[in-house]
Amino acid sequence: MSAEAADREAATSSRPCTPPQTCWFEFLLEESLLEKHLRKPCPDPAPVQLIVQFLEQASKPSVNEQNQVQPPPDNKRNRILKLLALKVAAHLKWDLDILEKSLSVPVLNMLLNELLCISKVPPGTKHVDMDLATLPPTTAMAILLYNRWAIRTIVQSSFPVKQAKPGPPQLNVMNQIQQEKELTENILKVLKEQAADSILVLEAALKLNKDLYVHTMRTLDLLAMEPGMVNGEAESSAAGLKIRTEELHCQVCYDLGAVYFQQGSTNSAAYENAREKFFRTKELMAEIGLSSLHCTIDEKRLAGYCQACDVLVPSSESTTQQLTPYSQVHICLRSGNYQEVIQIFIEDNFTFSLPVQFRQSVLRELFQKAQQGNEALDEICFKICACNTVRDVLEGRTISVQFNQLLFLRPNKEKIDFLLEVCLRSINLEKASESLRGNMAAFLKNVCLGLEDLQYVFMISSHELFITLLKDEERKQLVDQMRKRSPRINLCINPVTSFYDIPASASVNIGQLEHQLILSVDPWRIRQILIELHGMTSERQFWTVSNKWEVPSVYSGVILGIKDNLTRDLVYILMAKGLHCSAVKDFPHAKQLFAACLELVTEFSPKLRQVMLNEMLLLDIHTHEAGVGQTGERPPSDLISRVRGYLEMRLPDIPLRQVVAEECVAFMLNWRENEYLTLQVPAFLLQNNPYVKLGQLLAATCKELPGPKESRRTAKDLWEVVVQICSVSNQHKRGNDGRISLIKQRESTLGIMYRSELLSFIKKLREPLVLTIILSLFVKLHNVREDIVNDITAEHISIWPSSIPNLQSVDFEAVAITVKELVRYTLSINPNNHSWLIIQADIYFATNQYSAALHYYLQAGAVCSDFFNKAVPPDVYTDQVIKRMIKCCSLLNCHTQVAILCQFLREVDYKTAFKSLQEQNSHDAMDSYYDYIWDVTILEYLTYLHHKRGETDKRQIAIKAIGQTELNASNPEEVLQLAAQRRKKKFLQAMAKLYF
Repeated sequence: MSAEAADREAATSSRPCTPPQTCWFEFLLEESLLEKHLRKPCPDPAPVQLIVQFLEQASKPSVNEQNQVQPPPDNKRNRILKLLALKVAAHLKWDLDILEKSLSVPVLNMLLNELLCISKVPPGTKHVDMDLATLPPTTAMAILLYNRWAIRTIVQSSFPVKQAKPGPPQLNVMNQIQQEKELTENILKVLKEQAADSILVLEAALKLNKDLYVHTMRTLDLLAMEPGMVNGEAESSAAGLKIRTEELHCQVCYDLGAVYFQQGSTNSAAYENAREKFFRTKELMAEIGLSSLHCTIDEKRLAGYCQACDVLVPSSESTTQQLTPYSQVHICLRSGNYQEVIQIFIEDNFTFSLPVQFRQSVLRELFQKAQQGNEALDEICFKICACNTVRDVLEGRTISVQFNQLLFLRPNKEKIDFLLEVCLRSINLEKASESLRGNMAAFLKNVCLGLEDLQYVFMISSHELFITLLKDEERKQLVDQMRKRSPRINLCINPVTSFYDIPASASVNIGQLEHQLILSVDPWRIRQILIELHGMTSERQFWTVSNKWEVPSVYSGVILGIKDNLTRDLVYILMAKGLHCSAVKDFPHAKQLFAACLELVTEFSPKLRQVMLNEMLLLDIHTHEAGVGQTGERPPSDLISRVRGYLEMRLPDIPLRQVVAEECVAFMLNWRENEYLTLQVPAFLLQNNPYVKLGQLLAATCKELPGPKESRRTAKDLWEVVVQICSVSNQHKRGNDGRISLIKQRESTLGIMYRSELLSFIKKLREPLVLTIILSLFVKLHNVREDIVNDITAEHISIWPSSIPNLQSVDFEAVAITVKELVRYTLSINPNNHSWLIIQADIYFATNQYSAALHYYLQAGAVCSDFFNKAVPPDVYTDQVIKRMIKCCSLLNCHTQVAILCQFLREVDYKTAFKSLQEQNSHDAMDSYYDYIWDVTILEYLTYLHHKRGETDKRQIAIKAIGQTELNASNPEEVLQLAAQRRKKKFLQAMAKLYF
């Protein structure tokens, strides 16, 4: 043995088994004990720590004799360190999930670049230009690993990251963190530039139809040997860890889906690609099963991606039609579309394609969700249970206890209606066998016998399915059974108290006729049914059959005074059904019913005839407003004449509905009949009809608006009327302690109408000028109060008086509520009126809702500038509006936005701009906004500020912004204005995207 070998053996035997913690990587390097260390159950240090240390040591810069820092030398020691790092990664089977979780972006970038280098990928060659099919398997796999990591890193960088709380400031640690941050940003920049190439590489990988291999610790050792010692094993197509084609495609599809999904925020077409890749991933995972060792995909995250794609890119109808009922149910359950599940189950009652066990499992799943606190699912559970029960009935199985509990413990009309609908849609009466018909009939009879409320029994017994399935004899037997258990039945329900007091056959006939009476809207059929009913019994008042038949109290007294029972029932029901049809905008049927009622009452009651003429006038107004009136077409002259005739009507003892007068005056204002309301309205109307009085004042104010301020007498009269309506009457009350307290009566009777009536009337108006005048009046009234801090601005606000003699009498709380309701209503009429939008913004500003205020300030500017493609008019973005936007941004800690908005003022507010830029806790995009600054003074201050703070990158951005030629002070004024306008446009559009 040589002396050198003896020395080495002695040194080895004298070393401890466990190396000192400070030099463990040197120990592993010298002793080649890496594999032994990694085989330990819990190696310390962990494998990922080894990678970091190996690469840090290998990348340490060197210092030459002149104390100059040199790049890391390419010596044997550093090459071995890099090889050891690669071997640790190979031990982890190149699992990117583990590596990304534990290694920083710069370290992982260095590791994968070393993998490319050792896998003989030519440096400087674009991966997209290389044919994966012709490369050695390990080389192709190295390229795929790098490009998978690239797009995964891009996707991960788009997620928000919660900043860790900083510890005690340590200069060297802070410098290290800053360096790593800058290095990460530079790497990300390069990866994003190469993203399109990486995607193409991975798309090409999906065309490969052969297995690939990834380096193991053995193949890495072989590559590190001298060329003559390798013996061709490392180059073999079967060297390394085998990655099956299906596993590779599955992992690549998932990564591509994630990057396409991320791109979807700016390119909606990318969601289609994402959907395709995610659903292909699911298919491949189903093929691979649990046998995969290398395909690690978070199934919950994949399910979330698929669900999001289903929402963002709904499948086409043709695709849906090709799905099996199973797939349709699963898709609906996953997306929460339970109504579609119900429809599938109803259709399945006809086809019997879904197994009963599957249907029951769906119901169990929904019950579990409902029991976990989702009360909205209770109704869905009953409907699914009802569908399953009908299926059981049709197949001759017993009815579940669950259904009986859901129906009979808490019955209601909606449940009975749905059950009858399911029964009707689940059986084809023409083709159904006798057994099916018998099963369904027995089920309906049992439901009737189980219900105690006669209303629900009547709903079933009068249904067409029940009448068709049960013979007369069977129905008679059912009624007899019901009569026998009558002591248990609640007989206090008015419409059917006499149902069981008359012979069975007659009661069934009456029930059927009453049911038809409720459903019919044909006036002649209604008359015929009533004649038949009155022929069967003279003791009933058939206008009480349905509690939905409502007639205004001013009319019901006159109608119920009709002595003939048949005529009284007919007039009442025709009137009630006509009013209901009008309310639901079924105007053709309403007109038929009113016309029949008018023809009937003309024969015996002039009073009711006028009532019907008034109601038909109101119906014609509603018909026009809901139809051609919405397109701006003026009403016919005869309709305007009839409205005038109604307003001037002086017939005594005619019952009048307040709403008719409201609608007539609103109709005249909406169609700008200001001349009539101002000059031609009879004097007695102004005294007796408050709506005419209010309409005349509004019309006169509109008419006088363009004139000089001195001529606006009617504006002052209108102001006084509204102030009186909003005033409260004060009452004094002596308490138990002898003190006198003041009581405010909210709904004052001092004015010509109540505030609620005024608000109801205003909400019938659509004419923009009238609405603007009313809104400005209430805004002025709101601003008059002494404790107001932030005034609300409005158009034409100067025409109103600036003070009120008795401020204490005005209910300013009610005024504030009214202003909010009016703004909400006016914006529902025209959401693009900039004046109304500014008022809404001012309201939010006054109530400290700054984000909402900015939303509406920006919206006001957008609607009058074609989304800021044109300059916002200065009367919209006044200095006051800009200052309020500045304050909103300041209070939202968006300080860079504050500085930019300071340029919008007629005189730039440098003091506020400089102060805001000094803030370091800004919540906006900061330096990315510098391109929107056109004021050179602010840019120069930014340059100075970043230089002072040592923020080199941000200083360079500011210098770049200030160096743009169009901002040169020597440019003509037109060029400078054009540069400012272009930056204003881009900034406001960016703000709009942020707050809309």
